[in-house]
Amino acid sequence: MTTAPHVPAPPQGPGVQPPFPAPPVEGRGRRIGMSIGIAIGVVVLVCGGGLAAVIGILVSTQGAAQERAQAAVSEYLNALRDGKYDKAYDLLCDDAQQAESENAFESRVSDEPVIRSYTMGKFDIVSWTMPVQATYDDGSDAQLEARLGTDQDTGEFEVCGIGE
Repeated sequence: MTTAPHVPAPPQGPGVQPPFPAPPVEGRGRRIGMSIGIAIGVVVLVCGGGLAAVIGILVSTQGAAQERAQAAVSEYLNALRDGKYDKAYDLLCDDAQQAESENAFESRVSDEPVIRSYTMGKFDIVSWTMPVQATYDDGSDAQLEARLGTDQDTGEFEVCGIGE
Protein backbone atom coordinates (compact mmCIF):
# COMPACT_ATOMS: atom_id res chain seq x y z
CA MET A 1 0.00 0.00 0.00
CA THR A 2 1.29 3.36 -0.98
CA THR A 3 0.58 6.50 0.83
CA ALA A 4 0.50 9.98 -0.48
CA PRO A 5 3.62 11.92 0.16
CA HIS A 6 3.35 14.07 3.16
CA VAL A 7 3.27 17.80 2.41
CA PRO A 8 4.50 19.73 5.34
CA ALA A 9 2.41 22.67 6.57
CA PRO A 10 3.89 26.06 5.90
CA PRO A 11 6.15 27.18 8.64
CA GLN A 12 4.79 29.57 11.23
CA GLY A 13 6.37 32.86 11.99
CA PRO A 14 7.23 36.30 10.74
CA GLY A 15 7.99 36.76 7.03
CA VAL A 16 6.41 33.47 5.99
CA GLN A 17 4.35 33.57 2.75
CA PRO A 18 1.11 31.55 2.45
CA PRO A 19 0.92 29.12 -0.51
CA PHE A 20 -1.89 31.17 -2.20
CA PRO A 21 -1.88 34.94 -2.02
CA ALA A 22 -5.06 36.73 -0.88
CA PRO A 23 -7.06 38.62 -3.55
CA PRO A 24 -6.29 42.32 -3.71
CA VAL A 25 -8.63 44.59 -1.81
CA GLU A 26 -7.39 47.84 -3.30
CA GLY A 27 -9.95 49.49 -5.66
CA ARG A 28 -12.69 47.04 -4.73
CA GLY A 29 -15.12 49.82 -3.71
CA ARG A 30 -14.39 51.74 -6.91
CA ARG A 31 -15.15 48.67 -9.07
CA ILE A 32 -18.44 48.09 -7.24
CA GLY A 33 -19.34 51.76 -7.62
CA MET A 34 -18.55 51.70 -11.33
CA SER A 35 -20.60 48.52 -11.79
CA ILE A 36 -23.60 50.06 -10.03
CA GLY A 37 -23.21 53.27 -12.05
CA ILE A 38 -23.11 51.37 -15.34
CA ALA A 39 -26.17 49.31 -14.35
CA ILE A 40 -28.09 52.49 -13.44
CA GLY A 41 -27.04 54.08 -16.74
CA VAL A 42 -28.32 51.10 -18.72
CA VAL A 43 -31.65 51.16 -16.84
CA VAL A 44 -32.02 54.91 -17.45
CA LEU A 45 -31.28 54.49 -21.16
CA VAL A 46 -33.74 51.64 -21.58
CA CYS A 47 -36.54 53.23 -19.52
CA GLY A 48 -35.85 56.69 -20.92
CA GLY A 49 -36.07 55.36 -24.47
CA GLY A 50 -39.36 53.64 -23.66
CA LEU A 51 -40.72 56.81 -22.08
CA ALA A 52 -39.66 58.87 -25.08
CA ALA A 53 -41.42 56.40 -27.38
CA VAL A 54 -44.64 56.57 -25.35
CA ILE A 55 -44.54 60.39 -25.33
CA GLY A 56 -43.92 60.39 -29.09
CA ILE A 57 -46.88 58.12 -29.72
CA LEU A 58 -49.16 60.29 -27.57
CA VAL A 59 -48.04 63.49 -29.29
CA SER A 60 -48.52 62.05 -32.79
CA THR A 61 -51.92 60.63 -31.82
CA GLN A 62 -53.03 64.03 -30.51
CA GLY A 63 -51.83 65.71 -33.72
CA ALA A 64 -53.65 63.21 -35.92
CA ALA A 65 -56.85 63.59 -33.88
CA GLN A 66 -56.59 67.39 -34.17
CA GLU A 67 -56.30 67.18 -37.95
CA ARG A 68 -59.18 64.72 -38.31
CA ALA A 69 -61.42 66.77 -36.01
CA GLN A 70 -60.65 69.99 -37.88
CA ALA A 71 -61.44 68.32 -41.20
CA ALA A 72 -64.80 67.00 -39.94
CA VAL A 73 -65.88 70.33 -38.42
CA SER A 74 -64.70 72.32 -41.46
CA GLU A 75 -66.55 70.09 -43.89
CA TYR A 76 -69.75 70.36 -41.82
CA LEU A 77 -69.55 74.16 -41.40
CA ASN A 78 -68.71 74.68 -45.07
CA ALA A 79 -71.73 72.59 -46.11
CA LEU A 80 -73.99 74.72 -43.86
CA ARG A 81 -72.45 77.95 -45.19
CA ASP A 82 -73.00 76.84 -48.79
CA GLY A 83 -76.62 75.82 -48.11
CA LYS A 84 -75.89 72.14 -48.76
CA TYR A 85 -78.07 70.95 -45.89
CA ASP A 86 -78.35 67.37 -47.18
CA LYS A 87 -74.54 67.08 -47.18
CA ALA A 88 -74.33 68.65 -43.71
CA TYR A 89 -76.94 66.16 -42.45
CA ASP A 90 -74.92 63.26 -43.89
CA LEU A 91 -71.88 64.51 -41.96
CA LEU A 92 -73.73 64.25 -38.63
CA CYS A 93 -73.08 61.33 -36.31
CA ASP A 94 -75.66 58.52 -36.10
CA ASP A 95 -77.04 59.71 -32.75
CA ALA A 96 -77.75 63.19 -34.11
CA GLN A 97 -79.40 61.74 -37.23
CA GLN A 98 -81.59 59.47 -35.11
CA ALA A 99 -82.62 62.39 -32.89
CA GLU A 100 -83.65 64.61 -35.82
CA SER A 101 -84.97 63.81 -39.30
CA GLU A 102 -83.31 65.34 -42.34
CA ASN A 103 -86.36 67.56 -43.02
CA ALA A 104 -86.43 68.83 -39.43
CA PHE A 105 -82.68 69.44 -39.56
CA GLU A 106 -82.94 71.39 -42.82
CA SER A 107 -85.84 73.46 -41.49
CA ARG A 108 -83.97 74.28 -38.28
CA VAL A 109 -80.58 75.19 -39.76
CA SER A 110 -82.03 77.20 -42.66
CA ASP A 111 -83.60 79.55 -40.08
CA GLU A 112 -80.32 80.02 -38.16
CA PRO A 113 -77.80 82.76 -39.02
CA VAL A 114 -75.14 81.64 -41.52
CA ILE A 115 -71.56 81.22 -40.30
CA ARG A 116 -69.38 83.02 -42.87
CA SER A 117 -66.00 82.39 -41.29
CA TYR A 118 -64.62 80.48 -38.35
CA THR A 119 -61.44 79.65 -36.49
CA MET A 120 -61.02 76.38 -34.66
CA GLY A 121 -59.21 75.88 -31.38
CA LYS A 122 -57.55 72.79 -29.99
CA PHE A 123 -59.45 69.51 -30.05
CA ASP A 124 -60.09 68.15 -26.54
CA ILE A 125 -59.49 64.41 -26.80
CA VAL A 126 -61.06 63.80 -23.37
CA SER A 127 -64.43 65.50 -23.97
CA TRP A 128 -64.37 65.10 -27.78
CA THR A 129 -65.13 68.77 -28.32
CA MET A 130 -63.54 71.51 -30.38
CA PRO A 131 -63.99 75.22 -29.74
CA VAL A 132 -64.99 77.27 -32.79
CA GLN A 133 -64.82 81.06 -32.98
CA ALA A 134 -67.55 81.85 -35.54
CA THR A 135 -68.41 85.03 -37.43
CA TYR A 136 -71.96 85.21 -38.77
CA ASP A 137 -73.10 86.88 -41.99
CA ASP A 138 -74.44 89.86 -39.99
CA GLY A 139 -70.95 90.50 -38.55
CA SER A 140 -71.61 89.19 -35.04
CA ASP A 141 -69.24 86.73 -33.37
CA ALA A 142 -69.85 83.74 -31.13
CA GLN A 143 -67.77 81.17 -29.31
CA LEU A 144 -69.22 77.77 -30.23
CA GLU A 145 -68.34 74.23 -29.30
CA ALA A 146 -68.50 71.35 -31.76
CA ARG A 147 -69.23 67.94 -30.24
CA LEU A 148 -67.69 65.07 -32.16
CA GLY A 149 -68.15 61.33 -32.45
CA THR A 150 -66.88 58.59 -34.72
CA ASP A 151 -68.59 56.68 -37.48
CA GLN A 152 -69.08 53.08 -36.38
CA ASP A 153 -68.21 51.74 -39.82
CA THR A 154 -65.32 53.91 -40.98
CA GLY A 155 -63.92 55.30 -37.71
CA GLU A 156 -63.94 58.81 -39.19
CA PHE A 157 -64.84 61.80 -37.03
CA GLU A 158 -68.37 63.16 -37.34
CA VAL A 159 -70.06 66.24 -35.91
CA CYS A 160 -72.74 65.41 -33.32
CA GLY A 161 -73.77 69.02 -32.82
CA ILE A 162 -72.60 72.58 -32.50
CA GLY A 163 -73.76 74.92 -29.77
CA GLU A 164 -72.73 77.75 -27.51
